[in-house]
Amino acid sequence: MKTTQLLILTGLVIGSTFNAVQAQSGKWTSLFNGKDLKGWKQLNGKAKYEVVNGEIVGTTVHDTPNSFLATEKNYGDFIFEVELLVDNSMNSGIQFRSLSKADYKEGRVHGYQMEVDPSDRAYSGGIYDESRRGWLYPMDINAKGKTAFKKGEWNKYRIECIGNSIRTFVNGIPTANLVDDATASGFIALQVHAIGKNDEAGKQIRWRNIRIQTENLKPSKTDNIFVVNMIPNNLSAAEKANGYSLLWDGKTTKGWIGAYKTAFPEKGWEIKDGVLSVVKSDGAESTNGGDIVTVKQYGAFEMKFDFKLTEGANSGVKYFVTLTEGNKGSAIGPEYQILDDERHPDAKLGKNGNRTLGSLYDLITSKKIPNAQRKIGEWNKGVIRVYPDNTIQYFLNGFKILEYVRGSDEFNELVAGSKYKNWKDFGMAPKGHILLQDHGDNVSFRSIKIKEL
Repeated sequence: MKTTQLLILTGLVIGSTFNAVQAQSGKWTSLFNGKDLKGWKQLNGKAKYEVVNGEIVGTTVHDTPNSFLATEKNYGDFIFEVELLVDNSMNSGIQFRSLSKADYKEGRVHGYQMEVDPSDRAYSGGIYDESRRGWLYPMDINAKGKTAFKKGEWNKYRIECIGNSIRTFVNGIPTANLVDDATASGFIALQVHAIGKNDEAGKQIRWRNIRIQTENLKPSKTDNIFVVNMIPNNLSAAEKANGYSLLWDGKTTKGWIGAYKTAFPEKGWEIKDGVLSVVKSDGAESTNGGDIVTVKQYGAFEMKFDFKLTEGANSGVKYFVTLTEGNKGSAIGPEYQILDDERHPDAKLGKNGNRTLGSLYDLITSKKIPNAQRKIGEWNKGVIRVYPDNTIQYFLNGFKILEYVRGSDEFNELVAGSKYKNWKDFGMAPKGHILLQDHGDNVSFRSIKIKEL
């Protein structure tokens, strides 16, 4: 082969390899030209947006609702990055797959928002559903991610939306992993949050290096942060990679039996349309179908479950249930209380509210966080974490509401003053069944998942 032909062939191979790599990595497109706001439009509030020194600057003003500087184009699947610097005393966010329609709250912007929160709450990087469902991924559920944001510094934000997978990163640290199919496409917007009457106007947030990929998307490598999955009875690839499995398959009674029984109850429970429900009876404890328990026993674990209450309903999720006590009524074990606090009398019994929703029943009162609980008839997400060192945490819709240490002096003292005082070694079995309670009220469950720790 002649030298000239060899050089040409080599050049073609190198060129094709370069193009293939370039295609694989995706191409960045700038969303801001550094000079003006071409390609953007302002929605809702009247906060000030301007271009200063090659940056978009948003400034708070009084007497105006949340303001949004939105892209004129909509985006479905994409990877988005931006750098931002925010006043430490203000709140902001980045909308994505968001909408503004005349027939929805008079054009109010609604949709996913990646939070910018320099306060001590440290929710930066979490996902909020603006003007719709509220918090989907508050950062309580990902303690490590709460450390990613740097106050008083430029922070790099990244959003990856590919199909139903929505992931966020702050300064390269994974902050949220959400699986949801509510909105497939929408605009991206830079928020300047409304301020109170007594708050100081003129506070600023700055954005720069705003760019997006929409083709040949390559997501970040798999991480092990908590996944919030809004799709019923779905086990995402990330959840599988993190060791999760379905504790209930969404269709059958496989893996579950009646407490103190050899089979699943013949009455009192219903499986329909991917939902497992207690059939309403007389409101008494375990007098109809009775409690159901897992066939398998668990020690350290993390359990997710969706639950939905009807008015005045009572139920619970118990763990470390041994079924050796031979008691009448519900089987014995520590409980994540499920209750309509406003209408069920049990909320006013016990001590200091320790029988209310999300409490360690009859022992520790859960933290009451505004708007953490969904309305009666809507689905809530519960999480129980049992660490190998016996630390146990409860979460409600992503908010941490309770923590205790099983077997600690405090725990033993609480048990001694509770209805469980006569049960030897209450809650201290190394392993036990997980239980869903029949308290005679209509309560529903779905998306029950578990991983062993």
